[in-house]
Amino acid sequence: MEDDAEELEGPTHAPGQRLLADLSGQDLSQRLDRLLADALPGVSRARLQALLADGAVSLHGQSVSPRDRPQAGTYAVLVPPVAPADPQPEPIPLTVLFEDADLIVIDKPAGMAAHPAPGTETGTLVNALLHHCGASLSGIGGVARPGIVHRLDKDTSGVMVAAKSDRAHAGLSALFAAHDIERTYIALTRGAPSPERGRIETLIGRSSSDRKKMAVLKSGGRNAITDYVVETRFAVPAKAGAAPLAARVACTLHTGRTHQIRVHLASKGAPILGDAIYGSGSPATAVRAAIAEAGLERQALHAAVLGFVHPVTGQALRFETAPPADMARLETLLSAI
Repeated sequence: MEDDAEELEGPTHAPGQRLLADLSGQDLSQRLDRLLADALPGVSRARLQALLADGAVSLHGQSVSPRDRPQAGTYAVLVPPVAPADPQPEPIPLTVLFEDADLIVIDKPAGMAAHPAPGTETGTLVNALLHHCGASLSGIGGVARPGIVHRLDKDTSGVMVAAKSDRAHAGLSALFAAHDIERTYIALTRGAPSPERGRIETLIGRSSSDRKKMAVLKSGGRNAITDYVVETRFAVPAKAGAAPLAARVACTLHTGRTHQIRVHLASKGAPILGDAIYGSGSPATAVRAAIAEAGLERQALHAAVLGFVHPVTGQALRFETAPPADMARLETLLSAI
């Protein structure tokens, strides 16, 4: 599954406290967040970076920013109360493709996270499902992520299924674990992978240089398999054998690793347009102009097809949706280059 889960450190200090960090006598050539983390071992460095960005750290009564040079003295760190652990129902409209007593299939918009996480406590699919499904969803799969059996990245649009009963949750989880699910995504890429049809099979794991990113690894990680087909090539230079400036690529998942399609296409030299994390290098000027005119502010990736056998009724189900307006507009503009 396209999964954004990260290991999170929990602070050992009680919430709502004013903590003091004395940096007198410290090596002030280091970053401020690192020095504060050393002085406050119960608060993670990532948490301190967020607090600095929120203006919750001060020196001599003045707020400091993450870019300020450290100074000798006692810093005050205001740790706000932790948000409630239980997601709350929110009346967020859902595009429902199928629903019965056991499961619900929706077309998730880009910008909606699957479930609450630090920095995205509200406005998630879980909040919407709790309002839409009511008490039937309570506790299925855990309090924090009720009903969720797979995820799409926050900025990836497309078809998702969620469980409404324990038996559906168990059955769907087993299907995803066995990769017995049909999943096809549409991506708009910079250039195009070569050859035009193929299979990408690698190991994927956390990047050694950035824990928030995934990477193709030579050892370790988990096996990841993606089949792809270049469906359309845009702005193909007249020179024989020249690569197109952009392409529409259909990707079929056989495994579900974190950011799998984004990492795999980038590894083929054809990163997804608009991908701020894996889209190394800049698209051609005409492609950049098309992205701006289309209003694309995310990776151009859409989960177009989801097919599976209903875990309770045994019915074969298959759902397909077209890419949303930003991707559709971009494709039209690319076709005109």
